[in-house]
Amino acid sequence: MGPFNYPLNETFTTLIPALIMGNTIVFKPPKLGVLLHEPLLELFASCFPPGVVNTAYGDGRTVITPMMKSGRLDVLAFIGSSKVADIIRSQHPKPHRLRCVLGLEAKNPAIVTAKADLDQAVKECVLGSLGYNGQRCTALKLLWVQRAVYQTFCERFCAAVDALKPGLPWEPGVQLTPLPEPGKVATLQALVDDAVKAGAKVLNRRAGATDATSFFPAVVGPVRDGTRLWREEQFGPVVPLVPFDDLEEPLAWVRSGDYGQQAAVFSQDPAEVARVVDGLANQVCRININSQCQRGPDVFPFTGRKDSAEGTLSVSDALRVFSIRSMMAARDVPANHAILGEIVRGRKSGFISTDWVF
Repeated sequence: MGPFNYPLNETFTTLIPALIMGNTIVFKPPKLGVLLHEPLLELFASCFPPGVVNTAYGDGRTVITPMMKSGRLDVLAFIGSSKVADIIRSQHPKPHRLRCVLGLEAKNPAIVTAKADLDQAVKECVLGSLGYNGQRCTALKLLWVQRAVYQTFCERFCAAVDALKPGLPWEPGVQLTPLPEPGKVATLQALVDDAVKAGAKVLNRRAGATDATSFFPAVVGPVRDGTRLWREEQFGPVVPLVPFDDLEEPLAWVRSGDYGQQAAVFSQDPAEVARVVDGLANQVCRININSQCQRGPDVFPFTGRKDSAEGTLSVSDALRVFSIRSMMAARDVPANHAILGEIVRGRKSGFISTDWVF
């Protein structure tokens, strides 16, 4: 079950390894982006025997629930929210027999210190928070900026955000596009309103301009504990900012939170970078130095701690998820040598091959 924001790549990072390891698969395209898979159906039909690659369409509760309750699914590969993942997994009659590889939500912070290259930090934070409209789990979701450079950073960041070009995806130079989810504009506005009620301000001039399903990014700060943006993943073009004095403040925020996918630190001071890395190494699974959070090549492990993931997505890790190691053992005696030798020479077994040793 892949997500709508990366419906092809994130589906196939588990679908292909599952096939390679000899499994039959059922994949359910996301509600948004179903047509993307249509050209592939004919290829699946021509390349695999009937019943190897199967697709399911419809409302998740209607389609997935009976499959899970059947107990005939061995592995669940799902990218979405932890709430939905928990519901799906709980429907399996024997959950201890269900392997799960889950890519879930995140609240990735950027930590910008007074010793950062602000030009670089602004550029990376704009890309990291608003690339794909901020609708990716790897996006920067909360920007911590040291108070000594907070005002300067805000001014430069807001200017860069307001310079982004909105439009439709096929128009030249467009950097912001309409949002695919119904009701998303209202959801984002509610997050902004909640922060403003608690004392934050909308900092950029073009913030929140809407046109049907379009929402121009809103930069909001300072965001405080107790507001929705403090902990909730916005998954859209709203960028909350928090000033801090000591590095312990953002580090403590990560430690006390429910998510642990990635973080980014912006500083030219090796001692500061080392402190952040050491403070977060057991809290998140990727720390980006002077660059945005991002999805790396599939040879890199892609995972998270806490409620951000279960299992690891990468080529090698996904192959392991969709297989269970089996072995054959025998005592090192002549009679067993003869038995195994005859099996191998006569090709009597598909499992026992020349890859056996005593």
